[in-house]
Amino acid sequence: MKSFPSRLAISLLAGFLSLPALAAEPIATVNGTVIPSARADAMIAEQRAQGAPESDQLRDAVREELIRREILGQEAAKKGFDKKSDIQAQMEMAKQAILIRAYLQDFVKANPVTDAELRKEYDGIKSRMGDKEYKPRHVLVETEDQAKAIIAKLQGGSKFEDLAKESRDPGSKERGGDLGWSNPGMFVKPFSDAMVKLEKGKYTTTPVKSDFGYHVIMLDDVRALQAPSFDEVKPQLQQRLQQQKVEKHMLELRGKAKVQ
Repeated sequence: MKSFPSRLAISLLAGFLSLPALAAEPIATVNGTVIPSARADAMIAEQRAQGAPESDQLRDAVREELIRREILGQEAAKKGFDKKSDIQAQMEMAKQAILIRAYLQDFVKANPVTDAELRKEYDGIKSRMGDKEYKPRHVLVETEDQAKAIIAKLQGGSKFEDLAKESRDPGSKERGGDLGWSNPGMFVKPFSDAMVKLEKGKYTTTPVKSDFGYHVIMLDDVRALQAPSFDEVKPQLQQRLQQQKVEKHMLELRGKAKVQ
């Protein structure tokens, strides 16, 4: 079965924080309860990760926010919310999420994506894309006889754009069957195999069968593929491969776990 990066892995990767070392001095005391500076440092680190510059104003705002949270937390405890089973479950899940994030942060640090891995992935994608882009049109019908009838009409002088209105493909029928610029790898194999054999301005003279039905394909144009450079796509490739490593690790741990 094909596996995909889980939403958990992706969301935890996206939320990594660089937590600073604990400091001894508290930032405030509220009704006798000390608020440790580590909380402020963690919140500031989170704000900086979102693009906020560190400043005295930021530290003051964080201090006030933590004081308000402590006050509200104390009031919630007075009403016994911390004893409610559903609230305790949510608190445990939040604690678990923080531990998991720290664990995965350490895993990513110990298992970075190498430049060689990135280059291999880039070359593989580029080779699958080929060196040309095609701009096809098609009419998709249910039966072979219907496709043969479309071809006969084309041979009789009918316009492809008009015949495309009979297509079962709702995404292209109103555009005269136009599928836009694409590389062959974006289509099912029977379609792409037939498309790349066509000359510019020609159409298939026999129906092309795929899992979707029967196609009549016309090639409007072809051009050299301008693939993005390695440096342009490197950040996306790095994120994708790192997610794959995390997902593989999670599946390995899942396989070893005793689940009853």
